[in-house]
Amino acid sequence: MNAPSSEPPLIAGPVAQPKRPATPLPAGAWDSHAHIFGPPDRFPFTAGRGYTPPSAPVENYIALLDQLGFARGLIVQGNAHGYDNRVVLDALERHPHRFRGVGITDTRIPPETLRDWHRLGMRGLRFHLFSTAGKPGYIRGVGLDVFETFRTTMRDLGWVMQVFCDWRLLPDVAPRLQAVSVEMPVIIDHMLNIPAERGVNDAAFQTLLRLVGDGHAYVKLSGAYRLSGQFPDYPDARPFHDALLRANPERLVWGTDWPHPSIDAAVMPDDGHLVDLFMDWTSDAQMRQRILVETPAQLFDT
Repeated sequence: MNAPSSEPPLIAGPVAQPKRPATPLPAGAWDSHAHIFGPPDRFPFTAGRGYTPPSAPVENYIALLDQLGFARGLIVQGNAHGYDNRVVLDALERHPHRFRGVGITDTRIPPETLRDWHRLGMRGLRFHLFSTAGKPGYIRGVGLDVFETFRTTMRDLGWVMQVFCDWRLLPDVAPRLQAVSVEMPVIIDHMLNIPAERGVNDAAFQTLLRLVGDGHAYVKLSGAYRLSGQFPDYPDARPFHDALLRANPERLVWGTDWPHPSIDAAVMPDDGHLVDLFMDWTSDAQMRQRILVETPAQLFDT
């Protein structure tokens, strides 16, 4: 990667002391989407990144899980560390009974390296699909060309393909994702990260509902605050959550998205409140059990 001309902007950190959820989580609950960053003296941030996070090490994430009542966590490689997955691998090695991981890498590593990562607890790779309109102005993730390099090994290991998909692209890439789903689970991030004002009848979101309803994709019920500008309860994001529940609750997981990269400090969500919203929006106890415990265990605890 080429070094940037100046350091990327420092982003806000998470709420330091989140509230305890009003309703206890079911035993064995998973936070199925979070990141860790640093400490940078051990795990340096990469050149070419889009932001510079405050340190959010694994010890802070463990404290968050304990505060909220989560037994397990899925750590997803964050952009600030680029393709250097050591921060995730270190957390998996030191806390094998608490965490599983999803990495991001280009082809600097051979596919066989994934087998070493698997022994430590890595269970998938993440890919980023951007439209021209949504493409960031910095190095972020890898696309489907890189996926093809690792596809066979991922399939053999029983890994997941996790996708951050620009909502504009989903109607075009849906057939390809459906084909991949025959070989391995396909997980789409953050309810497609679609602006709430587009509404659930948007063609892209309707494509997502068909993929989920037909069992061809899983979705993370995370990042409601990324769809909505209505802090702190995000009422305009709820219809998307509700539509996914109706489509297929057996293809959903939930995550905090801690430490909420690139969210302004003035609207930084309290993770305890995010749990409360999920519990309010998902009133059925069996659905909660499926989304928080059973489905993530099937996907990641292998």
